[in-house]
Amino acid sequence: MAGTMQIIEKTLRLGAHNYHPKEVVAERAEGAVVYDPEGRRYYDMLSAYSALNFGHRHPEIVAAAKDQLDKVTLTSRAFHNAVLGDFFEALCKVTGKNMVLPMNTGAEAVETALKTARRWGVDKKGVPDGRQEIIVCENNFHGRTISIISMSTDPLARRGFGPFTPGFKLIKYGDAAGLEAAITENTVAFLVEPIQGEAGVLIPPVGYLKAAREICSRQNILLIADEVQTGFARTGKMFACEHEGVEPDIYVLGKALGGGIMPVSAIAGDRDILDVFDPGSHGSTFGGNPLACAVAIKALEILERDNYAEMSAEKGAWFMDRLRQIKNGEIIDIRGKGLLVGVEFSTDAAPYVKELIGAGVLAKETHEHTIRFAPPIAISYEELAEACEIIEKALGKK
Repeated sequence: MAGTMQIIEKTLRLGAHNYHPKEVVAERAEGAVVYDPEGRRYYDMLSAYSALNFGHRHPEIVAAAKDQLDKVTLTSRAFHNAVLGDFFEALCKVTGKNMVLPMNTGAEAVETALKTARRWGVDKKGVPDGRQEIIVCENNFHGRTISIISMSTDPLARRGFGPFTPGFKLIKYGDAAGLEAAITENTVAFLVEPIQGEAGVLIPPVGYLKAAREICSRQNILLIADEVQTGFARTGKMFACEHEGVEPDIYVLGKALGGGIMPVSAIAGDRDILDVFDPGSHGSTFGGNPLACAVAIKALEILERDNYAEMSAEKGAWFMDRLRQIKNGEIIDIRGKGLLVGVEFSTDAAPYVKELIGAGVLAKETHEHTIRFAPPIAISYEELAEACEIIEKALGKK
């Protein structure tokens, strides 16, 4: 078997350099632990950006995938499959909605929500087609498609990719008055992350989402919550919106929905919103495929049965308490909800990440100054304590 550096060399030589990964190769993994080709052991404290809430290769989810592999894996939506309806039922139960549209990736789900809002605006609100506006927040991260980067404020995501899709209006994150002021007769939706993960685990002021819900309802626009990263117990609630008792009109879902096995995404809303679609208006060959559905059904079952939201809340509080004991004058903030935590430094965080990886903890900086920690919710307290000892040594140096 090739070693770490040989694998990295081949990857960089043959693959486009749209990523700059850390110099770690995951050769095998189980639960919260990853091994490289040389047998070095790491705690995964990033969880594929929250896609691995259940840890690597959760045995029940793997078993569900294997069982479905022996039956049928793909039919396309030209035909029905025996598992799709069960997936819809399970996701409707968790979200409290009564209609689902399945896709594969988070970005696809966001695009689906944008199309939903635009057509809803025309068909239900009476906005002239081509005039629809969607309000979004500065420093957002919703994906990498042309339409999505059209609403990004990250120059790295935008350079050389114009012309951009019109119809988006940017406001400051956490500013409810700014949302109200931005609404016009052509506004159809407000798309927001309950916590901005990629921006550095930014948590809006208390009451912001509740105010946004009231404004959207009063102004007859859709509240769309991008819970791709924050959903499915990551923040200590099934969905981060629940921290303020808010129910959006549309949930945008992905990552952990696939149980760390398959790319699975969806939007969930009520029939009077999602009924704007008719045959041929939107679709995906792989969206709702039987293998993905089987995996997602099992993932949703485990989430509720094992009370992952409570696990995340309790472990997150314990984890942040340990982090706040670290003595380092360059740490200026530790923030988070559940097991989505940001440690912000006054200086570049990359050297600290290098220390962490060298000592056996996988993490990554975001926006230069913040390390995002998001271990699997399934991590044991013993493993979390051992990871904390490594983190304390690596970060407690100033």
